[in-house]
Amino acid sequence: MFSESKLILFFAATVAMILTPGPAVLYIVARGFSQGVRSTLISVTGIFVGNLSHALAAALGLSAVFASSPLAYAMLKYLGAGYLLYLGIRKFMTKPVPVTDPTFQQENAAAVFRQGMMVGLFNPKIALFLLAFLPQFTSPGTSPMWLQLLILGVAFVLMGYVGDSCFALLSGSIGGWIRRHPKFGEMERWISGGIFCLLGIGLLLIK
Repeated sequence: MFSESKLILFFAATVAMILTPGPAVLYIVARGFSQGVRSTLISVTGIFVGNLSHALAAALGLSAVFASSPLAYAMLKYLGAGYLLYLGIRKFMTKPVPVTDPTFQQENAAAVFRQGMMVGLFNPKIALFLLAFLPQFTSPGTSPMWLQLLILGVAFVLMGYVGDSCFALLSGSIGGWIRRHPKFGEMERWISGGIFCLLGIGLLLIK
């Protein structure tokens, strides 16, 4: 189905991209700083589900339809940007509570998962990237194109999930330390909120 040389190139390119921090990694780091390892891993799982949806869409040809519709692209972009800005503003307005405080509560797991999934789903760059990236590693005439795209897409998203989980463990561990030291909590609030807002603005500015 796939030539050995193309598979090697695919995995090498995927690893290189995973090691290069992008918007999703910045979101994960911001989440880790504010909520720790558990919530960040849940958020990464949500992003994985959102990205998996894009991989399925690419395999079924839906991404091509999306790419040819400026209106659909714009709607997805504005939804994603608006959601990230909302998360940033909400972070700015939330007073940090030290983990040692009796009133401290982890954010609801379902809400964290949903937020991560929406960040993945509302990122139009993922859909366009998979549409351009995956076909380069297919072997026409050996098996159905949709099946090859599906396998490559799922492999790409799974590898991304592993990489994102590593970033989650690292940032979440740092976040646990930050939340035990109240004087750093205020700084974390502005850093995390700022990252969310910058990601939203960046999404608005892409064409």
